[in-house]
Amino acid sequence: MNRLAPQHIPLYSSADERDTVWQRCIDDGQPVVAIRDARRGHIVRYDLSHLRVELTPDAVRKLRAGTRSFRSYPTINATDAEEPIGTDPLSAAEGVGGEAGPVSGALHTDSESAARELAVRVSGVLFDASNRR
Repeated sequence: MNRLAPQHIPLYSSADERDTVWQRCIDDGQPVVAIRDARRGHIVRYDLSHLRVELTPDAVRKLRAGTRSFRSYPTINATDAEEPIGTDPLSAAEGVGGEAGPVSGALHTDSESAARELAVRVSGVLFDASNRR
């Protein structure tokens, strides 16, 4: 499997639903890629801990760069360049919209459709065995 299709990425909103998703991935020996329906948007979650592997440093860089390129944050006000808006362009956490580590991550999006699109990208990195050690 190269990556998950958007419609196959599980969506959960409760701890019980989360536990069910994680257990299914543990039983299947697959990385966890899921979407949490949160109060203010959706969060793409991934986890490799149950596989006892982590992403290589190059894969983490690729994941973060791909996530940053997925986002279109404005960083200055187009009408007044002196007034900054949006996010800090130098902040890695803001640039990827959360945490993207070698074992797990939580990446925030505004909508379920954006979360599904981002989760497909993330799964492409996670399911490539050459990206793990």
